[in-house]
Amino acid sequence: MAVTDQVADLLTRIRNANMAGHDHVEIMGSRLGVEVVKILQSEGFVKSYEVVKDKVQNRIKVSLKYGPRKEKVVTGLKRVSKPGRRVYTKRGEIPRVLGGLGIAILSTSSGVMTDRAARKLGVGGEVLCYVW
Repeated sequence: MAVTDQVADLLTRIRNANMAGHDHVEIMGSRLGVEVVKILQSEGFVKSYEVVKDKVQNRIKVSLKYGPRKEKVVTGLKRVSKPGRRVYTKRGEIPRVLGGLGIAILSTSSGVMTDRAARKLGVGGEVLCYVW
């Protein structure tokens, strides 16, 4: 199955698995997908991930994170920039998600990073998604 928007597919799979209470979810592998999942892990939204090598297509196995009473850590995921409508932001106009409680993931000329890291480096870029 050909997926045209791999970031949207990644977010949808994580959202669906999180709502269903699954421990793991497998996502089609791509460099951008690995970078997004790496940020989600460093920000504490997912427990861990591993890249599973395959002959046809690599996959990313993501371990979802829950609270002590199975509370969801990821309460929302929103794709911002889409293939039909790209959303870019300047360095001074980087959005804050829920007043700083969530994160925005940006694709910049310096790589994929969070909104805080982009503000610190003083770079703008394409707003991929919001996570809270």
